[in-house]
Parts: sequence; C-alpha cells; structure tokens
Amino acid sequence: MSPVRSPRSRPGRRPEGRAAILAAAEQIFAELGLDGARTEAIAERAGVNKALLYYYFRSKDALFRAVLEDQLQKAGTQINEILDSRETVRARLVKFMSLRFDFVQAHPYFPRLMHWFLSSGPRTSDRLLRRYWAPLYRKLLAVIREGVRCGELRRVEPYCAAHALLGLSAFYFSAAPMIKRVSHVDPLAPANLRRAKHELIELMRHGLFRHPEARVL
Repeated sequence: MSPVRSPRSRPGRRPEGRAAILAAAEQIFAELGLDGARTEAIAERAGVNKALLYYYFRSKDALFRAVLEDQLQKAGTQINEILDSRETVRARLVKFMSLRFDFVQAHPYFPRLMHWFLSSGPRTSDRLLRRYWAPLYRKLLAVIREGVRCGELRRVEPYCAAHALLGLSAFYFSAAPMIKRVSHVDPLAPANLRRAKHELIELMRHGLFRHPEARVL
C-alpha cells in the first residue's frame, strides 16, 4: 500500500498558493465585502482548487481576517516607524501623509477593504482594531497633541484633526471611479497622482501648521 501523503506534499501544492489566494481574496472582498464574496470565486481567480483554500484558511471569515491583517500589518509597520521617530512634529506629519498616500496608491483596494472591515461587525473587527488600528490611532493623536503643546501646530482639536488626516488620502482613491465618471479626468493617472499628493500635503500644512511656509526639518 502506498503511504498517505500529507497535505503539504500533495502534487500541485505550490509555496505561492497562499499568496495567490490572499491576492485574489483582496480583490473580491474589496468588490463584494465579506457577505457577498464566494470562496469558489476566490479559488477560481487565484487559480487553485477550493480544498487548497480551506487548507490554508479554515473559513471565509478567517480568510477575510487574514487579508485585512496582511494590509494592516504592512501599513502599520511603516507608519509606526515615522510616528515613533524623534523628528519634528511637522516632519513626522508630512512623512505620515506622504507614506499613507503612497501606500494606498500601491494598495488600491485598501480603502474599500477598510470600509468592509469597519462594517463587518465585532466578529471580525475587534481583535484587529485592538492589535493594529488602536495603537496607530493613539500615536497619531499623541503627535498632534505634542505639536499643539510645543507650538508647531495650531490649537486644533486632536480627534478632528486625526480623522481629517486619515480620511484625506483614503477618500481620494475610494472616490476615484466616481470622479472619473463625473469629470472625465482620471485621478489615478501618474501626473494627477503626483499633483494630488502635493496638494493634500499642502492642505495639511496650511490647515494644521502654525507656520506653513517654514522649512520642514
């Protein structure tokens, strides 16, 4: 009798299988959300069989959490380094906005995934919020409070300022399809992306910085 193969040694199992499933799931979850997505469609787009999907991920909920965690971890690692640095508040906020814009540009499904994430209810969001979102949010609030205290920023309400900063870059990308239909201008064209990034940072500088024209060190 032939020995029974373990799941890892079955023919056709490729090391990149998990990555392919995550990439396909990212697109479909962004398009349809957790409830609308179907594991059959994800497996088909990933080019794998459904059994392999369930080998890596116990359920559709587990796959959704894995996609979100992958995105939040990528974003959080880079942003935390900036917010934890010893640079001036203005320099940290400029780098924060620049990195956030670049991240969403490189991960265009991120805003829609976050929408579904925040709409998915406690079963999906609570643990990920506590692990990734809450620490980043608290650090951003702390940086804004520090800037107000030391005079680099205007006397703004930190919560409102943080929400505005978080929304600026994300909304640009999530609204891009609508803007293209209405204006017949492609917001995602390279020249428009460069211009938008510059203008968003300028908007932040003039809205928050006490001396917006001063050199950012």
